[in-house]
Amino acid sequence: MPQGDHIELHRKRYGQKFDHAERVRKREAREVHKRSERAQAVFGLKAKRQSNERFKEKIQMKKTLAQHAERLAKKKKEKQDPGEALPAYLLDRERQERSRVLTNMLKQKRKARAGRWDVPLARVKPITEEEMFRVVKSGKRQKKGWKRMVTKPTFVGQNFTRKPAKYERFIRPAALRFRQ
Repeated sequence: MPQGDHIELHRKRYGQKFDHAERVRKREAREVHKRSERAQAVFGLKAKRQSNERFKEKIQMKKTLAQHAERLAKKKKEKQDPGEALPAYLLDRERQERSRVLTNMLKQKRKARAGRWDVPLARVKPITEEEMFRVVKSGKRQKKGWKRMVTKPTFVGQNFTRKPAKYERFIRPAALRFRQ
């Protein structure tokens, strides 16, 4: 094993914090603002270099967006070689081909056909997070608020076992747990 892989090894063995994904997402969201501040503060040759890098990034971004747009858009078919003759009724038509094989319209028609014989179900009112969970404070000063207590009945599998209380993000009380 290479010597530099100790972090990956630790993650494999012990996993990550429960709110790791959320924290990474927030860090990436904040990065834009930090980058903007740095760009405004820097001057001189550094500013030129940074501006040039950003310019290249933007070009790359536009290219990828254009590729996606091209994949979705209709394309006019290239002119056919004179060897192939078109029937008279097709001469005045503009020939278009879809880049995608299945268009959204076909998908929607298929969905409508499939859903025609479904039994109409009563509308279920969605439950808000505040109604479903109660925040449980932890830590010496009751400062940490990443745990949630489930306040509604929940269904668990046959082989359900609780995680250690320290690592349990969603606490499901025994009285509200049902095994079917």
